[in-house]
Amino acid sequence: MTIATHLEVSQGEVIPAQKIDCFVVHKIPGRVRFRIPLLAHDPHYAQHLQDLLASDSRITKVRISRAAASIAIEYQLSPGNADLMPGYLVHLLETGKTRQKIAAKRQKTEEKADGGVKLPALATVLALLGLGFPIPRAIIGLTVAIAALPIAKRAYTSITEEQKLNIDCLDFMAIALTSSQGNLLTPALVMTLHEIGDMIRDRTARVTENRATDLLNSLGHFAWVQQPDGQKKRILATDVQIKDTVIVYPGEQIPVDGEILRGQALIDQQKLTGESMPVMREIGQSVYASTLVREGEIYILAERVGNATRAGASIELVKQAPVHDTRMGNYAAMVADKAITPALVFAGLVLAATRNPARAASILTLDFVTGIRVSLPTTFLAALHHASRHGVLIRSGHALEKLAQIDTLVFDKTGTLTKGDIEVVEVETVAGRMSTQRLLQLAAAAEQRLTHPVAEAVVNYAEKLDLEILPREEFVYEIGLGVKAKIDGEQVLVGSDRFLRQCGVPLDCLYEPHQCHHAECPHHLNCRISAHDSLLYVAVNQEFQGVIYYTDPLRPESPSVIEQLQTEYGMEIHLLTGDNQQRAVAVAEQLAIPLAQVHAEAFPEQKAEIIRQLHEAGKTVAFTGDGLNDSIALAYADVSISFSGGSEVARETADVVLMDDNLSSFVEAIAIARETQAVIQQNIGLAVVPNLAALGFATTVGLHPLAATVVHNGSAIAAGLNGLRPLLMHRDAPK
Repeated sequence: MTIATHLEVSQGEVIPAQKIDCFVVHKIPGRVRFRIPLLAHDPHYAQHLQDLLASDSRITKVRISRAAASIAIEYQLSPGNADLMPGYLVHLLETGKTRQKIAAKRQKTEEKADGGVKLPALATVLALLGLGFPIPRAIIGLTVAIAALPIAKRAYTSITEEQKLNIDCLDFMAIALTSSQGNLLTPALVMTLHEIGDMIRDRTARVTENRATDLLNSLGHFAWVQQPDGQKKRILATDVQIKDTVIVYPGEQIPVDGEILRGQALIDQQKLTGESMPVMREIGQSVYASTLVREGEIYILAERVGNATRAGASIELVKQAPVHDTRMGNYAAMVADKAITPALVFAGLVLAATRNPARAASILTLDFVTGIRVSLPTTFLAALHHASRHGVLIRSGHALEKLAQIDTLVFDKTGTLTKGDIEVVEVETVAGRMSTQRLLQLAAAAEQRLTHPVAEAVVNYAEKLDLEILPREEFVYEIGLGVKAKIDGEQVLVGSDRFLRQCGVPLDCLYEPHQCHHAECPHHLNCRISAHDSLLYVAVNQEFQGVIYYTDPLRPESPSVIEQLQTEYGMEIHLLTGDNQQRAVAVAEQLAIPLAQVHAEAFPEQKAEIIRQLHEAGKTVAFTGDGLNDSIALAYADVSISFSGGSEVARETADVVLMDDNLSSFVEAIAIARETQAVIQQNIGLAVVPNLAALGFATTVGLHPLAATVVHNGSAIAAGLNGLRPLLMHRDAPK
């Protein structure tokens, strides 16, 4: 059968369709070398390209030679991709250039924002030097005026377009009044402090402009579609139409929701549903986009594509989730706006009564909120840095504030409370037959190089015990059942109880009759199975030999973290998972989570609904998850927590990312958030009390604007320095 595609690249062929100059120097199945002149003179592009290619699981090795302006890429081979991968790699090369441009643009924007403090700082330096050196006041005044222009523009925009007075109006009037009195140092200092506070706030604000684009990448890029003439064509996943027949090979992601027309496959649905074990899907059954075909080949009738798929709908819900204002110290700006009118009225009354512009300027200078505006970003920045030293990335001040207020914690199960990886926990043999080491050795030999997670767990367990992995001769693998192989001259069967029965192997009890009291034994071997364990059956030469117990184990820190959250912090803990009820209850019992607070077999939209119900009950909710299936719940929670090793969607949606993939650091994050909340309250007191006292002087006996500035800025500096205290806490934090 021939295979058609949009992108076919042959050796020596120039690729004019791309915006970068590149051509294929050499290619063989699994390896291709490109010549890219841009690599020779742009190290940033080379680094971006290296990082991008390294993140693709299909690419096994990348070697860049800037001197030769070439890049050699090795990739995994799958049916039919030998001719298509070079074209896909060209797409990645252009993507690398695009991402580099985006990063450069973002850096330029940040540099432009940082430049806002330079003119006020220059004006302050000139004003200070003017006190002792003969610097013309006209030069100082011109510098102050130029530095004040952005404030004047914002004030004008607020009045003409928004029809309201904001904090910029108050700042500009205070600057104008003090400057008109010949005092140029005061407005320069005020502008410098304000710009420093705004710069810190903006640099630490949450970045969200590219989140939706990043989320869509999780759905995959390409799909194989069967044409009416029987040919297979690889196209963009976004170009698949309803009723198209989509073919998915082992190791590929399913790009659509639909029904299987032909074939069977073992499918990993963990990203979508949270199920820790792959499931078998056959003709007539439904499969979903974003899930992974581990074994088998299937033909799917596309029923939903793009944003209409279950995964796409999850992403749309994430995009529609309530977005909080993440600018640090947002409520300080709200207080400032509310204080404007009273300050203006009060200053006007004082000016009318005393005919003294200096007193009016002093009142406008003592605005109560500058100290808060300056100190809050400093406090948040210090707290966020302190959290990062403990392996916690907190994206915004809003998240930090909410983290201190949460009273309910909702945990996903798979990959969050558990490791998310299958592990063997015990090997047990029928009494009087084979040793456990021999049984494990034969089972590992039969399971080697199979892609099923249980097979990988068996091999890993044998290697951990330093057992030799024997060579496997001929073997037959039946998807979803087991493997039959010849090992060391013996016929070995490894798989489910159904598989062994189909092969004519009777199942015996592991124990002598007087030792076993299970009602269903010896046929089902449930004597010692805990609810969270599963079984792999092993037979040798048509005789049942024993079982291998495996499970998705708890994270080592999960029990202590849950206990600490419940006892020390008084948190209400919920378990929310797409996995089945039996496994969910087993985990809850291990962690002492009340069964009434266990929610199993929940699809992504149902998880979001449970979060909403907790909100309606008056709870402040934090949700912890690591997969695509958790992204909606993460978006709707007050605070969302994920892991650095979680899915890209979960990381982009989360307010808090545990960079060391350890739940214990989350407890530390809560402690930091509560400490920060206490420091903020202290800073508000430091900012308000001195200004209130100075205001009393200004309205009664009078206060020079420079003195008002000293009190005003001094309190702001004191609050700012106090805000740095989180950096001094816990000096034993990991570096």
